[in-house]
Amino acid sequence: MRRQTGTWAVASAILLAGLAPAAAVEVTSAVLRVDYQTLLPISRYDLKPDDLGFAGAALADEDNSTTGRFLGHNYETRTLSVPPEAAAEAAVELVAGGAPYVVVIANGPDIAAIADAVAGAGGIVLNAGAADNSLRGAECRENLLHIAPSNDMRADAVAQFAMWKKWPRWVLVEGSNPADQELGQSYERAARKFGAKVVETRTFEDTGGTRRTDSGHVLVQRQLPTFMQDLPRHDVVMSADNSDYFAAYLPYHLWDPRPVMGSAGLRPVTFHPAHEAWGATQFHTRFEDLTGRYVHEEDYEVWLALRVIGEAVTRTSSNDPAVLRDYILSDDFELAAFKGQKVTFRDWNGQMRQPILLFDDHITVSVSPQDGFLHQISPLDTLGQDRAESACAAFD
Repeated sequence: MRRQTGTWAVASAILLAGLAPAAAVEVTSAVLRVDYQTLLPISRYDLKPDDLGFAGAALADEDNSTTGRFLGHNYETRTLSVPPEAAAEAAVELVAGGAPYVVVIANGPDIAAIADAVAGAGGIVLNAGAADNSLRGAECRENLLHIAPSNDMRADAVAQFAMWKKWPRWVLVEGSNPADQELGQSYERAARKFGAKVVETRTFEDTGGTRRTDSGHVLVQRQLPTFMQDLPRHDVVMSADNSDYFAAYLPYHLWDPRPVMGSAGLRPVTFHPAHEAWGATQFHTRFEDLTGRYVHEEDYEVWLALRVIGEAVTRTSSNDPAVLRDYILSDDFELAAFKGQKVTFRDWNGQMRQPILLFDDHITVSVSPQDGFLHQISPLDTLGQDRAESACAAFD
């Protein structure tokens, strides 16, 4: 009964919006997850489920089909996990097999390779994982849309809150891996952008090996306070650890008692299981009923990517990738995302505008953009690179 009521509510809204039932439209998408050989996470709480991302796709299919049944639109999503060496070929096969919209969970270089591989066949790639700034800049692709926020967007979200709290003096602790270094650069950029000062930067060397040995926390308890001695006066410690090597140990292991933000402590996320504002509780209820577990960021980003496709199909009554891409990047596109305001896309680099939740592993502490950070187009464009800063030329 609850499902029937929801369907009729959506149908009534569609009629009020002037969208009449149309001819049948078949919409086939795919979710391609690239599985890498990685070390176990620091915490068992961060172990990834086998259906990571695919669970979000299942919920998106349900949601898209609720409206689709009324309009005669049929949705199908294929899911596939592959090793990195098979990713591009798998994407080509998916597009050739009738799934022109490929939502990808992978690192930046592999997403770029996948977008290049399917471009000739008209495939549209939706990035549901990679945060690389370059993919929104000089390495952008015309057929690559970004659901996942960039490193710059996440850093700006944290920086705005720190400045709102009047904590302008930062110590930056970054890992030694390239992904950590890029994130560190995003925090340095955010400091310049919002008027903070990085009083010192320290690099925590990744020496390899396990991070979860019996003596791990004992060694960290001895090493980190020493590592963090003799710092200039500071208000907060910003951590840049995309490799998940050290940042989780920073809280409570500093020499001086300070808040930790970034990759640990107060973290910028797209979604999390405790977020209940703006109707998110019903999202979690449906997701948990369907999957038997809590949502991960990747699940939400896949769900959001497929809902973008569903919304574009609903509004255009088309399954043509070129038509949908043009509509998604237009001023007419908007989508509710359980985050307080509707999400849209930047037409200069294909990045989704969206609020960033600041999460302390228990509750939503705040949501960025913060009050008082203004922009001539949208406050959401205070997060990440604005049009004038963008080096992306593919969308001109």
